[in-house]
Amino acid sequence: MQQRGLIILVIIILLLLAYGFWPKPQMVDTARVSLAPLTESLEEEGRTRLIDRYLITAPVAGYLQRIELKVGDTLAQNQVLCKLDPLPAMEPDPRTRAAAEARVAATQAALKAAGERASASLAEADFAAVELKRLQGLYAQKAVSDEALEKAETLARKARAAAQSSAFEVEVARHELEAARTALKYSLAGGENTSAGQTLAIRAPVDGVLLALHHESEGVINAGQALLEMGDPRSLEVVVELLSADAVRVQAGMRVLLERWGGENTLEAEVKTVEPLGRTKLSALGVEEQRVNVIVSLNSQPQQWQRLGDGYRVEARFILWESDKVLQVPASALFRVQDEWAVFVVEHGKARHRIVKTGRRNGLAVQVLEGLNEGETIILHPDDAVDDGVAVRARD
Repeated sequence: MQQRGLIILVIIILLLLAYGFWPKPQMVDTARVSLAPLTESLEEEGRTRLIDRYLITAPVAGYLQRIELKVGDTLAQNQVLCKLDPLPAMEPDPRTRAAAEARVAATQAALKAAGERASASLAEADFAAVELKRLQGLYAQKAVSDEALEKAETLARKARAAAQSSAFEVEVARHELEAARTALKYSLAGGENTSAGQTLAIRAPVDGVLLALHHESEGVINAGQALLEMGDPRSLEVVVELLSADAVRVQAGMRVLLERWGGENTLEAEVKTVEPLGRTKLSALGVEEQRVNVIVSLNSQPQQWQRLGDGYRVEARFILWESDKVLQVPASALFRVQDEWAVFVVEHGKARHRIVKTGRRNGLAVQVLEGLNEGETIILHPDDAVDDGVAVRARD
């Protein structure tokens, strides 16, 4: 009886030693291979700018009276912006007169070309409006999709914006022609319209907002000197400076989301132009970078971004690729094995090494093309203690 108890005690001790030295499962973080939406994007800071802006200059040399306007004032077309007392004309100069006549001819040609573009833009806007009205009727009958209607609305909105810009261009060209004719008139010494004391009123070419005052106080100014700058706040675009290596991945028509601009909603936009010229700029760390301007046009309704102004900061997210159903894993599960990507899959409580083929990625998730199936469990952040065949247990 005493011998039997001793045997039992030895067995218990051996079991305790075996339990103590038995390899314990490694505690790991796990995740499931899933089908979910995936978006590959590129983010960079941008700034807004007015599409339609105009710099008002002095048509002739003279004594400028003080400008009483303030930045931000709303201006109406033909409103008097400032008054200028021309200096007495000098002796006739054939070269100056020839230059003034050439400027008149050039501005006449520019006005004609602007008128032709405006007519074409107006025709496109009318066609887009008719097409939108037709699709709205079909949409009411459920004959077209939401996407088709949204596309027609976007095209109509862009056509209207283009027509407004063309009309702005025509008015500006007409104003420049008047300025050129004024300069020609005052370049003729002794002309009947150049009598001393005559005051010249400089007027606003279009409706808009005063953006900057370049010369506020009264005093003598030269011909062509900048006086003030105005623009149309209803026409905005965004300029984003991308690294040249990122700019080559962006193309016209690509979808862009404008975020963290101060409003509650995200603004829809698209790439208008990728400029072909790169510029060398210094980063915040003093490193030289090649930057390329990408012009982005707004697609959201104007009432959603009406509080944005010229030179405001926005965060632009370029949608390089997106899909609603993508087999994917967290990027933290992947590690390199020579020239291939691999993961650890949990099978029957053990880690199993698996080579996978990857596709798109967005920094947090990676598309899996081959090597994994939906629903399988993988290990996140595998360390040196995890190897093929090692027992593992998921953390709570």
